[in-house]
Amino acid sequence: MSLKGKRIGFGLTGSHCTYDAVFPEIERLVLAGAEVLPVVTFTVKSTETRFGKGEDWVQRIEDLTGNKVIDSIVKAEPLGPKIPLDCMVIAPLTGNTMSKFANAMTDSPVLMAAKATLRNGKPVVLGISTNDALGLNGVNLMRLMATKNIYFIPYGQDDPVKKPNSMVARMTALSDTVLNAMEGKQLQPVLVERYKDES
Repeated sequence: MSLKGKRIGFGLTGSHCTYDAVFPEIERLVLAGAEVLPVVTFTVKSTETRFGKGEDWVQRIEDLTGNKVIDSIVKAEPLGPKIPLDCMVIAPLTGNTMSKFANAMTDSPVLMAAKATLRNGKPVVLGISTNDALGLNGVNLMRLMATKNIYFIPYGQDDPVKKPNSMVARMTALSDTVLNAMEGKQLQPVLVERYKDES
């Protein structure tokens, strides 16, 4: 299967420190011929952090994809019935958004786009970046892993010494995960080594 001509929704949530790993993967989807429709949470659009301003990230993803961001629940709803996606990606997926998604809450454009995609029986690909994947959010992670049409970019602990509950996706596997998901398969192994001991 090829990405050429596929319509991919791409949701960004507020794990700002992960954007530098995600944007090259968005570019890879575009270069492979996919039409990428960017969707952002309110946090992405309005927050300024040491990693940059929300408005700058929005401009960057619009320039990269050639499409305006979908930044409201109303704008995201048509991604189900009127503008169906071949796949919806959420990367990075924060623990906050993960817990809401696992518990059927739809309070952001990204979650609405994901819900609309599942309603059409199409795959949703998740790239986690959360400090509590092995903590309170563990139950939500496993609920999503057991849900039909939800697939994960392979992930692992990024700092088991200082942040033992933290897990982050290997974003370089994003395109391969999407290709497999569109064929109804989870890219394996889903649990990977993310930590390198420098000692």
